[in-house]
Amino acid sequence: MKPRSTGNLGRRQFIQRAAATALAGGLTTGHAATTLQRSSLIADENRRPGATDWQLTRVRLSKAQGVRAPAVEGYCSKQSVLAGENIDLFVSTAPAARFTIEIFRTGYYGGRGARLMTTLGPFDGKPQPVPEMGAKRLIECKWARTTALKIPADWPSGVYLGRLTTVPDSASQPYWQNYVVFIVRDTRRADVLLQCSDNTWQAYNKWPDNTSLYTDPRGAHARGVAVSFDRPYGKYAQIYENPQSLGSGEWLCFEFPLAYWLEQHGYDVTYCSNSDCLDAAQITRAKAFLSVGHDEYWDGRQYDAVQQAIAAGVNVLWLCGNSAFVVSPFAASTDGRAHRVIERVGHFAGLTDAEVAQARTVFSADFQRAGPDESAIIGARTVVPFNGGGDWICTKPDHWIFAGTGMRQGERIPGLVGWEHHGAPAKIPGNEVVAEGLVWASGVTPSRYAATIFPGPKNNFVFNAATIFWAQGLSSPPGHMLPWTHWSRPQGPDPRVQRITQNLLQRAIGG
Repeated sequence: MKPRSTGNLGRRQFIQRAAATALAGGLTTGHAATTLQRSSLIADENRRPGATDWQLTRVRLSKAQGVRAPAVEGYCSKQSVLAGENIDLFVSTAPAARFTIEIFRTGYYGGRGARLMTTLGPFDGKPQPVPEMGAKRLIECKWARTTALKIPADWPSGVYLGRLTTVPDSASQPYWQNYVVFIVRDTRRADVLLQCSDNTWQAYNKWPDNTSLYTDPRGAHARGVAVSFDRPYGKYAQIYENPQSLGSGEWLCFEFPLAYWLEQHGYDVTYCSNSDCLDAAQITRAKAFLSVGHDEYWDGRQYDAVQQAIAAGVNVLWLCGNSAFVVSPFAASTDGRAHRVIERVGHFAGLTDAEVAQARTVFSADFQRAGPDESAIIGARTVVPFNGGGDWICTKPDHWIFAGTGMRQGERIPGLVGWEHHGAPAKIPGNEVVAEGLVWASGVTPSRYAATIFPGPKNNFVFNAATIFWAQGLSSPPGHMLPWTHWSRPQGPDPRVQRITQNLLQRAIGG
């Protein structure tokens, strides 16, 4: 059902104001009352030579259908780090082996997808212990530090992969590889802020065996379970069967295609983690805030920060699905480092009682509301059934987001919706449904997704693509593979998805 516009700023007025501003010399938002010169930092960075060899080429899992690769594996001391700061790297090799760490920044780089920044080592590796499970099923590694890396001042913000490679004693022995992943953030003004969904990466991380937030004997959504960032990322355990994802969380699967496309087209983009967005000041330094892929797990302070950013005039693009669904406050590690543990305490308030009852076989008995209604900042929300796939179907072809796409009423983008989505449009003044349809999964009644857009208070807007798979329609860079299962399969880069995203960013950042 499409909500009726009752606010002071309806769609027509919003478009008229935006058009008038654009004619005056570029759209401005509450974020920036004056026009600032656009940074060429990312465009300049992507003129540097890309790496021809940065992906994992030899991996060995501990067992068939396993998730860890104990021959070499590691983790970092922080989710994100500023230039000039240190980040510690912790690596285990079993059996003991020498290894190197190559640090790559992921981006476009002429289509190669990454640039080699530095090589560390070789180091003498040793087996490091798998910790015992603690309270709340917490697995928290306390490994001996391998090395500390001070981030050089000229390393731009981005998502960095450290490729771990063992060094054989002889040419007859194989080498083995894995990744560690971290984000270099900054504090500058930028057009676009891409928030990685790393809370969700960790929530689904099964390392060392079956110890994600979904493996509690009480049920898949039990409260009072926690996971630590102080452990390696295992092979990504859903949708894909891709051992090359080892150590990279969900970055290569669901988010890198957007970053690759943004950097290919020279957008002024900066990057951060979920844990960086507890303060609205992190978000209001950008004109557009992007939530990408599968962004399910949020501390309540993230919700508050995004709400404040929308009020301040930031444009928000939810290029994702199932977002801000689970309330998962941060806690410190046992050695006192902030934001290294997340705990599931409940869900945001969007679900109705009837939906909770309908999903009781999935939700444990203690799964309960623990935060505000997420649809107030998204425009729609997770609905039940929340799992499935479908086509993304245009319902408002005359809307400005479709300019230049040639899309007609009812035209479909095959397989773009999945495997989780947003529906039930919020009753926000001016909220419009721009695409909607059914989401199918075997054995359950179909649910309905809804892509929405609503105006903010300062000529800004909030767009909700309503699907985890949106970035799959933008690019297919090296190191990435399309999802191959789960009721729908996106078809890869699509000029309509690219143009819609371009239109959204053009309106959000101007120029």
